[in-house]
Amino acid sequence: MKYLFIDTSNSLIISILENNKEIYCFNSHEIETSSKVMAILDEAFTKTNLNIRDIAKIFIVNGPGSFTGIRVGVTIAKTIGFCLNIPIIPLSELELLATTNTDTDYNVSLIDARRGYVYGAIYDKNLNSYFKGQHILLSDLEKEYPNDYTIITTTAKIDIVKIIKKHENDEPINSHTLKPNYLKKTEAEENLDAKRS
Repeated sequence: MKYLFIDTSNSLIISILENNKEIYCFNSHEIETSSKVMAILDEAFTKTNLNIRDIAKIFIVNGPGSFTGIRVGVTIAKTIGFCLNIPIIPLSELELLATTNTDTDYNVSLIDARRGYVYGAIYDKNLNSYFKGQHILLSDLEKEYPNDYTIITTTAKIDIVKIIKKHENDEPINSHTLKPNYLKKTEAEENLDAKRS
């Protein structure tokens, strides 16, 4: 089975896996543009001598993270999935960060959300949720920390194969129902709510 993995929520990661082994991976923490994403996708299929129609499933990280970045990846996954009838499985960026190999029992995944807030979640070694992903004050999340943990941030050395193995048999979602998972309202929505109240 050949899978396509896309993450544009906090960095740009494009990976192609065959039988749960990465045969191509581009991973950059630089700020990338949408045109770069398409160029990397083209390179991925050129270097692996594959056609996009060879892909059995698309795994897309649909948040949380950069609002614009998430929309880019989700739009690409939806378009490919719909046009070629390829199943789509959404993944959490927080769970992806938790795939980082550590010596502790739990990984605390953190993404800075500014003004003292984070997108945060806690997972055990098997990626089981100990504390569900939330947009939360860091000081409140710290109260939930287990005894033995490592804090993981967006520069972590993630394990794409690990998260795909956990979710490869998940029920795919319809491409039309795939949405970003921001974990909070956009700033425009918050401003609109403030005007209404």
